[in-house]
Amino acid sequence: MATIDEIREARLKKLKRLKENSISPYPIKAERLSEIKDVLDNFEELSSSKKPVTLVGRIKSIRSHGGSAFFDIEDYSSKIQVFLKKDAIGDKKYSFFEELMDIGDFVGVKGFLFQTKKGEKTLEANDFTILSKSLRPLPEKWHGLKDTEERYRKRYLDLIFNKEVKEKFELRSKIVSELRKFMEEKGFLEVETPILQPIYGGAKARPFKTHLNAMDMDLYLRIAPELYLKRLIIGGFEKVYEIGRSFRNEGVDKSHNPDFTSLEFYYAYKDYEDLMKFTEEMLSSLVKTLFKSTKINLEGKEIDLKPPFQRIDFSILIKKYAGIDLNKLEGKELYEKAKLLGVSVSDKMGDSEVIDEVYKKYCKPKVLEPTFIVNHPLGFFPLAKAMDNNKSLANFQLVIGGWEMANAFSELNDPIEQRKRFEEQEKFFKKGLEEAQRMDEDFIEALEYGMPPCAGFGMGIDRLVALLTNSHSLRETILFPLMKEKK
Repeated sequence: MATIDEIREARLKKLKRLKENSISPYPIKAERLSEIKDVLDNFEELSSSKKPVTLVGRIKSIRSHGGSAFFDIEDYSSKIQVFLKKDAIGDKKYSFFEELMDIGDFVGVKGFLFQTKKGEKTLEANDFTILSKSLRPLPEKWHGLKDTEERYRKRYLDLIFNKEVKEKFELRSKIVSELRKFMEEKGFLEVETPILQPIYGGAKARPFKTHLNAMDMDLYLRIAPELYLKRLIIGGFEKVYEIGRSFRNEGVDKSHNPDFTSLEFYYAYKDYEDLMKFTEEMLSSLVKTLFKSTKINLEGKEIDLKPPFQRIDFSILIKKYAGIDLNKLEGKELYEKAKLLGVSVSDKMGDSEVIDEVYKKYCKPKVLEPTFIVNHPLGFFPLAKAMDNNKSLANFQLVIGGWEMANAFSELNDPIEQRKRFEEQEKFFKKGLEEAQRMDEDFIEALEYGMPPCAGFGMGIDRLVALLTNSHSLRETILFPLMKEKK
């Protein structure tokens, strides 16, 4: 069996022969009058009327029988069999096909439709043109778990061979499109905010750092668009949203990728409770549009996104699954309890970071049905408004199938309190907690001009797509996920 290098060398010789015969292996123009699916859908009319058909596509298989050959071509829409006969096309053209064409090449074909004795819809070609010569052979087998890493690295081959993968990314595009429609119908304005930022903010995360030579200044890839979207609320917009990429220099696992897509929006004169109803409507209507039902399947379990979603207080969840009473444990005692539970914590963390690690290990995986986890303790979200009791936050996290899908809260609009929160975070940063939020003087100044009551929401698009396509990992929902370099 020939190696890939040997096959490539043979194809390079074919490429040379094409050029020597003044045949461009990569012509500028390609004539395409129909998509394959349209031809198949109108097969009876086209075949009976003997109308000529012109198609293009990639050769997926070749079967030669003496003076004739059958080969399949595939475009984005579908696949069709092509019949080539030496008597009809001529010795020279037929020899050209047999000697110089390979599986993987792109061709244009012209001819008439007919049905074989076995009933297969076929195009009998009276002419063909090479559109692109492939130099590497397509893998014979490209599926199964053993190919997972290679599938991600060479997504183009994954898309060629796995129809369900292509369908998944088509659905992803439709999900984003439907979210945009929903936001626009609700009167939201889509905006774009900076990806390169002089100070990162809007979340607790370690950033990626870069340097702008033209201005000789350090910049960061944004970890969230939040603080710029809030500046727009301050500036007079009342409903703004952004769908875009953010970047976090953190661990990679099935629910995290260093760069990810999110939907983030801000809604003036609303609070977090308003956003719970808004979220229920958004997700249930999205699922009904996509699947004609509010029910989805997640790893063998049926989940219903029909409103209302469950609601549970964060402290109740922690007590139920981790046995921790947040009214009694804090500081060193909380830290020691977390270590006893086998949770990875460090002395650089504050209480909220310790509790969050406990929650991620013991609580979140248990929450399968759509659930709003409300009223996190103070310190969890430095940008969220506190409840009147000043013990918890006016916020929610939406968890579905053990995955955190969205974060939302009534936004803190008190500049004095916001400064205090940032100062507390700076103390943690100086202790070595790299994920702590940083002081943003420009944002504080903007807040001092006044921001109306406002609710904000952030949701990971990749996680939403994983949920709606029953995918085990975010890498299944990202066309080109970041991969560790091969050695």
